[in-house]
Amino acid sequence: MRYDDESVSVPTALKILIAGGFGAGKTTLVGSVSEVRPLQTEEVLTGLGLDVDDTFGVEQKGTTTVAMDFGRITISEDLQIYLFGTPGQDRFWFLWDELAFGALGAVVLADTRRLADCFPSVDYFEQRGTPFVVAVNMFDGHKQITEAALRTALDLDPDVPIVLCDARDRRSGKSVLIALVEHVAERRGLSLAGAPS
Repeated sequence: MRYDDESVSVPTALKILIAGGFGAGKTTLVGSVSEVRPLQTEEVLTGLGLDVDDTFGVEQKGTTTVAMDFGRITISEDLQIYLFGTPGQDRFWFLWDELAFGALGAVVLADTRRLADCFPSVDYFEQRGTPFVVAVNMFDGHKQITEAALRTALDLDPDVPIVLCDARDRRSGKSVLIALVEHVAERRGLSLAGAPS
């Protein structure tokens, strides 16, 4: 098949980042919504990393992302969304600029047990003018926090959406992505009337 043939269409690809602190649920979210088997770069946590990786509040976590997670969602024949999950620890932040290049926007996953861990993600996207939403991952045993308290704690602008989610649930994850796309469209003055859900 020749690609210069006018009958061949190449789908538009949108790139979305999934960011947040160590153990916030980024790998889980990408895996739950991806229609293909996600690419994951998980490695086992070892005793050597105890001084580097703070597992307070996520003691049951046994692996960590060392490069990225990748998943895909097909919206239509002409539109695909590529999901890139960022590593959470600061020693891997050198990868973020490459992962963020060309991104439509980002989801910052927040774990209320370790809220400060999502500050670097919020700062990163604010400094670059990248549209983002904050998704509070509702872990078992998570701390209840009001939207107003969360907005104050993270020093979020009033227009940054905050949504609740369960990263393990496909429908919940898709709702987070829809909230991000709606936020981006609103910032750009676009209408999504009639868009597929």
